Amino acid sequence: MKFRALTVATTVLCATALSAAAEGPRIGQVKTVGGEVMILRDSARLPVKPGDPVYTKDIVQTGEHGSIGISFVDNSVFSTGPESQIGLDEFRFDPASGGEMLASIPRGTLSVVSGEITKKSPGAVKIKTPTAMLGVRGTTFAVQVVGERK
Repeated sequence: MKFRALTVATTVLCATALSAAAEGPRIGQVKTVGGEVMILRDSARLPVKPGDPVYTKDIVQTGEHGSIGISFVDNSVFSTGPESQIGLDEFRFDPASGGEMLASIPRGTLSVVSGEITKKSPGAVKIKTPTAMLGVRGTTFAVQVVGERK
């Protein structure tokens, strides 16, 4: 009986460690949520609430009346509106040397206030749409991608 309990405890600890390792370091945090918002992480579809962490490779999806505000560790801010999908494809930030960020928006709206990454590495933030790649040198801007929802 003790062996079985030890085996179960070890399995749970290993699964937790692998899950944390798969996420990598936290790149930001959810600040605001309105309506239906989900994060797709690996194969999981997770409901979102303020304070939740975000990680590289997360995909943020908002519903018909959904919106979300995300603050990144470099103080960049993303805000999305209804029926949006935002992929947090790449993120690397070092306060001393800068970093890089790549986000994709196949549909919806995205408002961006750039943070420290663009101050240290102008042009290092890129937003990919179905028809263009935007290189951000440090600014506030909005993008809207209109098209069919898949």
